Amino acid sequence: MIGRLLVANRGEIARRVFRTCRDLGIETVAVFSDADADAPHVAEADQAVRLSGVKPADTYLSTEKIIDAARRTGADAVHPGYGFLSENAAFARAVLDAGLTWIGPPPEAVAAMGSKIEAKALMSGAGVPVLPGFTAGPGYSMDDLERDLDVVFTRMSGSASGWSIPLLVKASAGGGGRGMRIVRLTDDLPEAVESARREALSAFGDGTVFVEPLLERARHIEVQILADRHGTVWALGERECSIQRRHQKVVEETPSPAISPEMRERLCDAAIKAAETIGYVGAGTVEFLVKDDTVAFLEMNTRLQVEHPVTECVYGVDLVELQLRVAEGTRLAASPPRPSGHAVEVRLYAEDPARDWLPQSGTLHRFDVPGVDARFAPMSHGLRLDSGVEDGSEIGVHYDPMLAKVISYGASRAEAVRRLATALASARIHGPVTNRDLLVRVLRHGAFLAGDTHTGFLDEHDLTGPEHDPAGPVHDLTGPEQGLSEPVHDLAEPEHASTGPAHDPAGPTRDPSAGPRALPLSALAAALASAAANRAAATVQAGLPSGWRNVVSQPQRTAFAETEVAYRISRDGLRAEGLPHTDLVSATPALVVLETSGVRHRFAVARYDGVTHVDSPLGSVRLTPLPRLPEPVVHVAPGSLLAPMPGTVLRVDVKPGDPVGAGQVVMVLEAMKMEHRITAPTSGTVSALNVTPGRQVEAGTVLAVIEERD
Repeated sequence: MIGRLLVANRGEIARRVFRTCRDLGIETVAVFSDADADAPHVAEADQAVRLSGVKPADTYLSTEKIIDAARRTGADAVHPGYGFLSENAAFARAVLDAGLTWIGPPPEAVAAMGSKIEAKALMSGAGVPVLPGFTAGPGYSMDDLERDLDVVFTRMSGSASGWSIPLLVKASAGGGGRGMRIVRLTDDLPEAVESARREALSAFGDGTVFVEPLLERARHIEVQILADRHGTVWALGERECSIQRRHQKVVEETPSPAISPEMRERLCDAAIKAAETIGYVGAGTVEFLVKDDTVAFLEMNTRLQVEHPVTECVYGVDLVELQLRVAEGTRLAASPPRPSGHAVEVRLYAEDPARDWLPQSGTLHRFDVPGVDARFAPMSHGLRLDSGVEDGSEIGVHYDPMLAKVISYGASRAEAVRRLATALASARIHGPVTNRDLLVRVLRHGAFLAGDTHTGFLDEHDLTGPEHDPAGPVHDLTGPEQGLSEPVHDLAEPEHASTGPAHDPAGPTRDPSAGPRALPLSALAAALASAAANRAAATVQAGLPSGWRNVVSQPQRTAFAETEVAYRISRDGLRAEGLPHTDLVSATPALVVLETSGVRHRFAVARYDGVTHVDSPLGSVRLTPLPRLPEPVVHVAPGSLLAPMPGTVLRVDVKPGDPVGAGQVVMVLEAMKMEHRITAPTSGTVSALNVTPGRQVEAGTVLAVIEERD
């Protein structure tokens, strides 16, 4: 029996495991880096051990430090979570050699699936369908490329003429989109291989990559398996994980809206065969690409997956509990429980859509998702939240920028999707910019509602343009016909979801929580709330509203980086430029109520250093107040390349005096375990170069200066 468990991980996965341990009466041990000293998972454990340093290689990837932490705390078992060392066979062996219980499959099974290259060969030999591919190592040449492409495309189509097929470069170890590149021009393959190798080496300690054909518009389908030590293997249905950005999953659901019972049986049989082939024990996932009748094995993840909660909801199980019981030797029932209902999960990331989805850091002042029924635990219905952050958490630059997973479970897909979209739209997330608006747009998009999803969904449906942005262009709002109180479209079942203009797969459903209507009213509310705060602090004529005039005069003006508000308050009430038919009902520093064309809207206003957040049923809007008398700013030379975020200079590709072309890569930064290319904005000459490889830089640091050509 397990008495004390160390979780060799951080954030929400550590909290998830701790939750089940509390239910089972198992004591818990957390490990933490210097950057995570104040993280919620540290406070929730019974004991916690500091791993000195901030880099993953010095902390969460240090086998020696983690084994030492287990010994010092008297832990008798280790759970690896996901990521970091969760699929490291050497770590699994070290845990067992230390006399500890390993919550995972045998090291031999981890090793067999740890290399995607070797795993594909093993699965092919066992009769599991795979795509052809080839390994690309250091110094990969065009001659090597021509030889390997001929082999691959001959196997794919019977001839070597299929060069138009795009290619996918993938890291053999790890996942999460790191060490992965799409190649559409064969000349780009060598650089893509080298870039993928660097990123994979940094993230997983293994720079081996392989290349295979890219099946575009395919579905990413995975099967959850669970096996005990007595030969029983469960296949707990499939999960649809096709909504991805940069090869990272952002929306997952079960069951898939497009998998027939016959295809489900085929996938589950292949997953069970894969598990039996390697003598698997514990929880794991077998991933496939599915396009029409084609099924191709992708990889096997020998660990718990990020998206495991949707399976827990539909099958009524606690997968972490089952992991622990299997590790203790418990025998599974002959067959798994039957599924019921539908569950959908989204991953909430700190990233900025206006800056090419660059990961964000900073203080998360407030994090509140309304209507949550359960946290880190299976549930019978409703809304679940698995989060690694709380109010006041610091989002750093050293780890993945995922903040939380929000999961909805209902009797039908439509019910689950509607509940999840509404909860996200209503959430109060104050601090770094997130992908919340994108997630809401996906969930309310006609093609998604119709179940028409694939791995290229976000490329096909542009949901990030200014017409979708709550801070986008302001249109004239002159009357009720502008739809300020337009109702939310009801969700239809998938077979009916494509009927009518509201669910046109060719374009997004009109989303009343986003768009230009939210910005002007939210900005007005922010200005009125700020004025109310000023009057509350006033010592003279505090009873008069700010902006009140006894006679007609200039309006009160409040400037934000996103827009400007002009209004006056007189005996006739509120008059706001560009917002006719808008009346002020009440205003306090934290809450403003406006009535527009007879419809009342409540705006919750929160102000922090340098930013104001306004939440309302129209959507959440982030505003940057501009000072009335701005301070002088440091002059930045034209052509300066600024660091978009804190990070480490990984590579510098130019020297002072070098000519560069527009779009040419000047250097590469590493932050949040990913590479970020810094490119020349225009053709010119490198007139200044201020950094070298290995240097740590802060956001806004001038990295180089490009002097534009005449």
